[in-house]
Amino acid sequence: MIKYLDLKAVTNLHEEEILHAVDDVVRSGWYLRSEANERFERDYANYIGTRHCISCGNGLDSLTLILRAYKEMGVMSDGDEVIVPANTYIATILAITDNGLRPVLVEPRLDTLQIDDSLIEQAITPRTRAVMIVHLYGRCAYTERIGELCHSYGLRLIEDNAQAHGCTYQGKRTGALGDAAGHSFYPGKNLGALGDAGGVTTDDDELADTIRALANYGSSHRYVFDMVGRNSRMDEIQAAVLDVKLKYLDEENQRRRDNAHYYIQHISNPAVSVPSEDYWQNSVFHIFPLLSPRRDELKQYLLDNGVQTDIHYPIPPHKQQAYKEWNERSLPITERIHREELSLPISQVLTDEERERIVELINNFT
Repeated sequence: MIKYLDLKAVTNLHEEEILHAVDDVVRSGWYLRSEANERFERDYANYIGTRHCISCGNGLDSLTLILRAYKEMGVMSDGDEVIVPANTYIATILAITDNGLRPVLVEPRLDTLQIDDSLIEQAITPRTRAVMIVHLYGRCAYTERIGELCHSYGLRLIEDNAQAHGCTYQGKRTGALGDAAGHSFYPGKNLGALGDAGGVTTDDDELADTIRALANYGSSHRYVFDMVGRNSRMDEIQAAVLDVKLKYLDEENQRRRDNAHYYIQHISNPAVSVPSEDYWQNSVFHIFPLLSPRRDELKQYLLDNGVQTDIHYPIPPHKQQAYKEWNERSLPITERIHREELSLPISQVLTDEERERIVELINNFT
């Protein structure tokens, strides 16, 4: 069986260093908010290219804390609108609604699978306060047009960078393109911990201070609570593990690109379409998305022949029961993507022989 993602094999790449880092934490006697977090926050901020990285409990919290901090700062208030791609994981939407804000869903483009920047301006209203872009599948969603619109209308630009650690746009890393960015370090990400973990990157000093306090019960000084906060902390073990793996992120992203390039160059079947290298050349390929109107047949065929795949995602947010008030909306491009998308194995531990076998099977699918 070719696994979709072999997390044990990914961890084994750096097992000795990871065990040493974990052992150091265990022996230190400090398990929260200590040297490992400080070191990772510094190293990750330097890697992304921002002044601040604030670690937190998970990727959803990172986005939720950004929006909550903007409310505390008076930038946003209940009922304000955040423009967001309709094609995204539900966590992006949850962060908005959890803050009493209104998501405004905008369709993606089929060639990039990212938010269509030509549709954003018509979605802006007097209540719009931010555009939240999602670097979905590991591809940069930012465009100059989005940046210009945010500048012209005085909107915050927030990045959901959960799937794009290490991705770049004109020499600058995603996570440093907007006013703030949320990052998930869920184990399956390009930069993954051994449990839940997240972080926020920003150059905004006030925003960073506010988020750090909010994530610590609303406290900026011990036992002094200026805001109604929450407990959202990255433990020292996760920070230590991430700091080890960060050193290898660019190298492992390149292996993902190599695998993607092989797929793009060698998959030849009219029943499927693959990403175009013209639009995906800087992607870090957290996910390699095929589109096929026969997606479910193809998925079962590959499984029957020993290849695990995944779907990202089978049901779009506006069709989920969690947002049943949106269920009657028609977003045809988003719905097509969620109906046809199939994710192939793409990780840094995929072997040449495995990817060749996958291509052979897909090309023989009739």
